[in-house]
Amino acid sequence: MLRIGTSGYSYDDWKGFFYPDDIKQSEMLPFYARAFDTVEINYTYYRPPSARTLAGMAAKTPHGFLFTVKATREMTHEREDNEAIFADFVRALDPLITSGKLGCVLAQFPASFKQGEAERGYLARFRERMGDLPLVFEFRHRSWLDEAMLAYLRALEVGFCCVDEPRFESLMPPVAIATNRIGYVRFHGRNAAKWWQHEHAWERYSYTYSEDELREWVPRIRTLQEQCDVVYLFANNHYQAQAVDTARKLQGLLGIERAAGA
Repeated sequence: MLRIGTSGYSYDDWKGFFYPDDIKQSEMLPFYARAFDTVEINYTYYRPPSARTLAGMAAKTPHGFLFTVKATREMTHEREDNEAIFADFVRALDPLITSGKLGCVLAQFPASFKQGEAERGYLARFRERMGDLPLVFEFRHRSWLDEAMLAYLRALEVGFCCVDEPRFESLMPPVAIATNRIGYVRFHGRNAAKWWQHEHAWERYSYTYSEDELREWVPRIRTLQEQCDVVYLFANNHYQAQAVDTARKLQGLLGIERAAGA
């Protein structure tokens, strides 16, 4: 199964580009869910989720809609004295689990998180603390891309997040790899000029993909489909709904029928 969506949906700067100008924030998710069948929840990186909020989100989406939820930064970037954070995070996911709307949890580690013995140990603790929840790791540093590490992820039963991003030597290249039955690809854009140096966070992700650039991914995505039960494709180039444009282009390239009115 192939699911295509965006990284986040609640953006004021999407008004007039994707959402109607007068839409209320509370109406954004139902509107979004008429166009896509999955969304990556990113606010949970900045503040831990609450079961009440996630229950409300689940109630606003139709049967079959799936959420992936980003781990909070205390779990991926700070990594010290955080065991209680994991327990609270897992409990908050209960409404999505019981409604059958949890796709997986995404843990995105920073570029400073390089492969080493201590870091591999932390990954094992991360997996243990998440129990049997479906889990995907995104690495920003290329040191994690070797066969031994991929075998380690398979042993942990953790998915590998593939990425499209600027082609810096230290970053991950555009590869199609699956280490469990979940395929996961994030399209961050290729704004190399603003990737490391920017005044506002959104500048890094301001990028419009051409169809030719996205077409490069079609054979890679087909490879993931052969290996996985589900493949998630999320566009993270979110400024002014460029992510919606990316997701729609991917739908067209992959032969996915858009919802009526989307």
